[in-house]
Amino acid sequence: MKKLAGKVAIITGGSAGIGLAIGKALSAKGVRVFDISRTVKENSFYEKAFQCDVNNTDRMSEIIDEIYALTAHIDIFVNNAGFGIAGAVESAKRDSVYSMIDTNLSAVIALSSLAIGYLKKSGGGNIINTCSVGGIIPLPFQATYSASKAGVEVFSRALDNEVRPYDIHVTAILPGDTKTNFTANRIIENNKGDITYQKRVSRSIKKVEKDEQTGKSPDTVAKVVIKVLRKKHPPLRVTVGFWYKCATFLPRVLPTKLINAIVRKIYC
Repeated sequence: MKKLAGKVAIITGGSAGIGLAIGKALSAKGVRVFDISRTVKENSFYEKAFQCDVNNTDRMSEIIDEIYALTAHIDIFVNNAGFGIAGAVESAKRDSVYSMIDTNLSAVIALSSLAIGYLKKSGGGNIINTCSVGGIIPLPFQATYSASKAGVEVFSRALDNEVRPYDIHVTAILPGDTKTNFTANRIIENNKGDITYQKRVSRSIKKVEKDEQTGKSPDTVAKVVIKVLRKKHPPLRVTVGFWYKCATFLPRVLPTKLINAIVRKIYC
């Protein structure tokens, strides 16, 4: 089991929710933690918090370089920043979808690319990518969000093979419904011209919001991240919560059409 004390970690989107919980948990284990978020909130467990949008690759590169210059090594990089869009695909605004894909997927790719060089110079380490159960069991009226998270999960597996010879491990963390401000920050795009659509979208989103706000604490996700980081041979993918582990296992044993029918019954 690996020791975490003295290691250096960078978290994106660590000012609230799951990112904040991961930051606290890492700090409690003696890790030097740095946050990079669009909104900076100073916390005693962060050595320093930087204000930056993850899509600003040039500025992100400068910040990571500054952290490396200060610490002389980077051991853990957590791609956590992201947001959600809900609504019918027919109502989706191109700019909103592109913005979400940029943040949820493209930035993960770009920042992983930046982080790898520093992890190699540091003798190895971990990249943790926050995904979602929705990337394995895609939800109606959250199709674009599910697609972005599915992309992160697939990217994580492919990247792990590329960097394994350098003792760098990539793990996708798949939380289920978690009680955070992600729910309030979700962008809702509704088709107001179709009453039937509107009612179905509203009913589906209310179901998701209720599940999230009665879901597990983000501390539960943070505990899973700590367990992953302490493993000498960490898994490629970890689902948080027993029932969600069962859900992500279903595609291995049930026909896709049946799984889709079950999801449609619950969320449509």
